[in-house]
Amino acid sequence: MTRVMVLWCPDWPVVSHLGPDTPADAPVAVIDGQVVVACSAAARQEGVRRGMRRRDAQARCPDVILCAHDPAADARAFEAVLDLVEELSAQVAPLRPGLCGVTVPARYYGGEAEAAAVLAEQLVEHGIWDVRCGIADDLFAAEQAARQAPPQDSVVVGPGGSADFVRDLPVAVLGDPEMADLLRRLGIRTLGDYARLEIADVRTRFGPSGVLAHRWARGEDPRLLSRREIPPDLVGRVSFEPPLDRVEAIAFSMRRAAESFVSALADRGAVATAIRIEIDSDGVLSHARTWRHPRWFSSADIVDRVRWQAQVPGAITAPVDEVRVVPEAVEQVGDHAESLFGDGVDEGVERVVARVQSLVGPEAVRTAGVQGGSSPGERQLASTWGDRPAEVRDLARPWPGSIPEPAPARVFAAPEPAQVVGAEGQPVIVTSRGGLTGEPARFRLGADQPWQPVAGWAGPWPLDDLWWDEHAARRIARFQVVGVDGSAWLMCVEDGRWWTEARYD
Repeated sequence: MTRVMVLWCPDWPVVSHLGPDTPADAPVAVIDGQVVVACSAAARQEGVRRGMRRRDAQARCPDVILCAHDPAADARAFEAVLDLVEELSAQVAPLRPGLCGVTVPARYYGGEAEAAAVLAEQLVEHGIWDVRCGIADDLFAAEQAARQAPPQDSVVVGPGGSADFVRDLPVAVLGDPEMADLLRRLGIRTLGDYARLEIADVRTRFGPSGVLAHRWARGEDPRLLSRREIPPDLVGRVSFEPPLDRVEAIAFSMRRAAESFVSALADRGAVATAIRIEIDSDGVLSHARTWRHPRWFSSADIVDRVRWQAQVPGAITAPVDEVRVVPEAVEQVGDHAESLFGDGVDEGVERVVARVQSLVGPEAVRTAGVQGGSSPGERQLASTWGDRPAEVRDLARPWPGSIPEPAPARVFAAPEPAQVVGAEGQPVIVTSRGGLTGEPARFRLGADQPWQPVAGWAGPWPLDDLWWDEHAARRIARFQVVGVDGSAWLMCVEDGRWWTEARYD
């Protein structure tokens, strides 16, 4: 489960307006039009509140310092805070000025509370004195936890505890005053009361916004963290003057830029798991490709990818004047940290394989894997060594017609013809309802092979593939068949014809 941490800097419009000469305990109020939208703790002690008219605020606190509300300035000031947080956690998602979410880097810092303490210390060292952290399974619960945390401290909601944590909170925390007022008039005063309503009734009465609030109350916030865009200064860039047309010269010149690129990400506690390499010739983009890595890119990996990409036929049609390395997928370094005894790929093996790829081409060295699918052939996954597959079918999804474990050891590149008959020599066929016209008694793997008695069989596992397409629809049934010699086969029948797909060893 991915846990979420929310960092909250209270009264951010006030903090962003405080100048170096303004005392920290000065009463300050930020005004939008004639209404107070934020105020400092000192102003609140004098009776100033959000939503109060300007003249009323001045009547309560004659010494209050008034500042005009500037949302753009608030956002610009908060960028510095995001940069500080990004140095320790790569997955930073700004929610609004003064509030941001991050994926909890618990493994890297030794625990969730410890990670929150490190982030708070980082901000305090740079003058952000009041920062509070909340950790939970979802954004809404984490934000409410942050609002209950003491300054420079955190509140941790245990896994699966979001619903219990928000149950007793007032409906006002939903952030919709009109909806909260209506709920109170209906006798619904807490989120627990609201969560007990039927979802159909909520949808009818309150619409989509009410359904979203209902999910918050049930601890099921569907919102995901949207990672902050990678700053442009993290793009590795090398310009060549004069332009280069030799691949080895281009790759050699990329070494220092690749090291700087990896170091810049490391300074932010991040690693790149996907990069985009762009090659310019004569001032225009001539070739670009996205590369993925099963772990993360080192500087040597980046140089290798630049070399391989430059060697692609047609990639370089003119001398190269610039190469850029753009991070497309960035993850926390803690998510890829090795355990005490190591759990990563042997670096020596990686370098040897990379050397082979440089000789025969990156696509010529493949690695095997498993993905979701109904047939053994569909479950095969072959990808370039060192390149993470872009699209992998999930094994956990239901796959109609799939056979039970264990999987066959040898899958034929193309199904081979076979014949299966019953005790009296009649063909065995699967009916439209999944029934058999007879039990398999004998089989042979080809027209020139001898017949063999069936010692055991299992199935069928039927599959109606593309049933909605009249021309592409297929109806297949698979069987496991064991011969008297001990050989075991995976066979399928389609339109009365039998095929052998794989063999069990």
